Amino acid sequence: MSRANGQLIESYLPMSESGYLILLFLQQPRHGYALMQLATQETNGRVTLGASTVYTILYKMEQDGLIEVVSEVDRRKVYRITPIGRDILAAEIDRLDAMLRLAVEPANAGKEEAVC
Repeated sequence: MSRANGQLIESYLPMSESGYLILLFLQQPRHGYALMQLATQETNGRVTLGASTVYTILYKMEQDGLIEVVSEVDRRKVYRITPIGRDILAAEIDRLDAMLRLAVEPANAGKEEAVC
């Protein structure tokens, strides 16, 4: 990994929930409106992505090379993740996994702690 790619990855971590979901869902080519619908569906309504949020994130991710336009259908741009986008997604998944492990398996589990 180049130094520039390492800096780009670091600049995206930790990811916002919106950015994470968009990158995750762009493992398959999709347009912005489909991303909004999918976020609501896959999170059981817990996350609702608005158009301005989605298109702002898509613009920035496209400018940074995390995603690319693969086609345009009925005036809708269809995006997909790029290799650097996959690297950033993998780094965020690793970060989230480590955080989850802390919650599930605390470092001091089973140890008596002194109360001061």
